Amino acid sequence: MPSTVVHVAIAGMMGVALLGDRFDTKAILVVMGATALIDLDTLIGIYVPGTHRAALHNVWVVLIPAAILVWDVKLREESYVLNRWGEYGYRVAWVTLVTVLFAHILLDAFFNGVNLFWPVHDRFYDLSGRLLVTDQRGLVQTFVEFDSSTGELDESTTRGTTADTHYSTGFDPTRDEPPADVERIFPIAGSGERFVLTVAGFGTVLFRIAEDLRSDD
Repeated sequence: MPSTVVHVAIAGMMGVALLGDRFDTKAILVVMGATALIDLDTLIGIYVPGTHRAALHNVWVVLIPAAILVWDVKLREESYVLNRWGEYGYRVAWVTLVTVLFAHILLDAFFNGVNLFWPVHDRFYDLSGRLLVTDQRGLVQTFVEFDSSTGELDESTTRGTTADTHYSTGFDPTRDEPPADVERIFPIAGSGERFVLTVAGFGTVLFRIAEDLRSDD
């Protein structure tokens, strides 16, 4: 699975692009920090088994704040967000929500799965797959697959529930009490591609911060 470091690096690149002229060190740290916080359900899962990749890895974490933000800024006569933080705060807020969704929740959904609709619907969905074009089969995608006989989602897409699904982490390697000699692994970059993304992400953010600081001098 992508590590928190990888999530934060990708969030940094997205933040640099989407913040535009609202970019500053505080804004990008908010975006990257919020993206990292999603992995706190790793710790929640220690005390409430099965809630890692469920308690915070779900669409409601983004959709509910997004709905409140739209209501406050677009529908209310007087916006709390705009009065308190102005257009700067509004930009940082929506960039943060978009980044959390794509750089963390959906990235994990397409990499071993998350409990997308928990707690309304308790089911882990694994959207791991590929998208390609062949000269014999045309356009092929395996992200969401259906059972040809029943028309329902295939077992390759749906996984278990919080009652029977566990994602191993360094903090919580097994669902039951781990043996004393269990190896606790805390990944940084699980592949060369993710290492390149990590270096590129943090490098982009550091370059943009340095550029921003020079412009203030």
